[in-house]
Amino acid sequence: MTAQLTDALIMAFWRRGKPDRLLHHSDQGSQYTSEQFQRPMAGQGITCSMSRSGATSGTMLRLESFFSSLKTERAARKV
Repeated sequence: MTAQLTDALIMAFWRRGKPDRLLHHSDQGSQYTSEQFQRPMAGQGITCSMSRSGATSGTMLRLESFFSSLKTERAARKV
C-alpha cells in the first residue's frame, strides 16, 4: 500500500507539477508513518500533518453515518 501511495504522489507531480507549498494530512496509519512514505514526502518538501492517535472529528463521524445509511437504504434497498 505504501508503494502505491508514493507512486500516486509522484504521478500527481508529473501530471500537475509540484506546488510551492503542500500539506499532507492523514491519520497515524502505518502506511503514512512508515519511513518508505515519509522519506519521499520530505524529499519533495511536503509538510506532513497527522491527527492525534484515536482522534475522530464530529464531521467525520457524521459523514460515516451518512454513508452507512446510504448503503443500507439505497444500495441494499432496505429501509
